[in-house]
Amino acid sequence: MAVKLTELTGAGGCAAKYSAARLEELLRGFVPPEAEDLLVGLAPSDDAAVYRLDGERALIFTLDFFPPLVDDPADFGAIAAANALNDVFAMGGRPLLALSIAAFPEELPLETVAAVLAAADERVRAAGALLAGGHTLRDHEPKYGLAVVGTAHPEAIWTKSGARPGDALFLTKPLGTGLVLHGAARGLVDGEALAEAVAWMRTLNRDAAEALRPFEPGAVTDVTGFGLLGHAHELAERSGVRVRLDATALPALPGASAVALAGERTGGDRRNRDFAAAHVRVEGVPEATQALAYDPQTAGGLLVSLPADRAVTILAAFADRGLFLARIGLVESGEGVVLGGA
Repeated sequence: MAVKLTELTGAGGCAAKYSAARLEELLRGFVPPEAEDLLVGLAPSDDAAVYRLDGERALIFTLDFFPPLVDDPADFGAIAAANALNDVFAMGGRPLLALSIAAFPEELPLETVAAVLAAADERVRAAGALLAGGHTLRDHEPKYGLAVVGTAHPEAIWTKSGARPGDALFLTKPLGTGLVLHGAARGLVDGEALAEAVAWMRTLNRDAAEALRPFEPGAVTDVTGFGLLGHAHELAERSGVRVRLDATALPALPGASAVALAGERTGGDRRNRDFAAAHVRVEGVPEATQALAYDPQTAGGLLVSLPADRAVTILAAFADRGLFLARIGLVESGEGVVLGGA
């Protein structure tokens, strides 16, 4: 009988992360290291750490792992790998090398574990990197992810701190993975909607990053466990600007809005509101749309800020490559995040 991986865990995917509010409090007393070549560390934090080797090369280093959010082991391995690799793409880099971070119950069938690892290896290779080893522990709750090293030019790193008033905001994947997975577990969405959500979570941000590179974006981050509003708050705070999101333009996965309208919420929704709600002003937006904006994402898309006069060109460039891109807002002078109408 096939093992149902989600029955072995309490929370899966990026929804299993420590709450952003608690993490912020935990790190408040931590004194970050001072090093001239540490370009990105904890002051402020970003999607990955960046260390300059010389004038032409910088290393990007990140790790990410979590319990299963789907039952199929190949889907789990591919999603966990994509989620970790995408942090390198969010920093403007290209993955080079990955190591597995794995914890599995000893009684889990070997073929199940092998399927997780094989799917992860396929995603690493698709990202242009190599899976070269790792570390595995015995644990009653399965967990999998990657530590990833990437490279970039030191002067071409993308961070959350470069958004400027007058920029347009874009998103490279639709929202709602948390809501769809939650709804699927409760019989509120069909198999087709779940399959589409899984397909998006398996999708690397490699092609989107390559399409974005010629446009020299001001700020970039990937939308994951803290939800769109949590990551938009981080971008606004780091950049010293106000982010205004058009609620009518937020792209949703099939089934996500129906789950939100049914009043269902994930545990990550509450934690994300605890973190970001004090910094978000809502202007006449239905609660279901707010839920979509707070929904924790796994292997979500890139949130991108770049000058508005490049908007038409970048939309055309993504369309020419057959890639998804939605214009979802703008950057203003001020502070915080506004979620409103057009």
